[in-house]
Amino acid sequence: MGFLHLFIVNKSGGLIFQRPLGTSAPTINTNDWLRIGSTFHSLHAIAAEASPVKLPGNKNSAGADDGIEEIEGGGVILKCLQTRTGIKFVLTAEPGTANLDSALREIYVLYAEFALKDPFYELEMPIRCELFTSAVDGLIERLESGGVKSR
Repeated sequence: MGFLHLFIVNKSGGLIFQRPLGTSAPTINTNDWLRIGSTFHSLHAIAAEASPVKLPGNKNSAGADDGIEEIEGGGVILKCLQTRTGIKFVLTAEPGTANLDSALREIYVLYAEFALKDPFYELEMPIRCELFTSAVDGLIERLESGGVKSR
């Protein structure tokens, strides 16, 4: 059981960050990552529009706007956290991996702490911040070793 990949998609469907998180994560080339990011963005948008159910905590009075939150299938779990600004944080993991929700929330906090406060980072552009990358690696190591302590 463990985390496989993290990818972050901007509100336009562009891949802005991707990282393998474990040794069992399959190797995926850059072009495939770009396809995965834009395809997930499209499926997320379709799911948000097609859902007839208003989800709890949804601020959109017209109906569901949350899209895909979790997909479980053949040996993998995909979990998504969409922010109110439209950025999607997506984790893939092996079945039985604990703390997916808290990991996504903590990665979002790390994004706000390190990427957004980087004076050279421009919104909607690829994240090239070493502090963010190393903080994500540290978080994943802590979660996989069993430490669930909050920041």
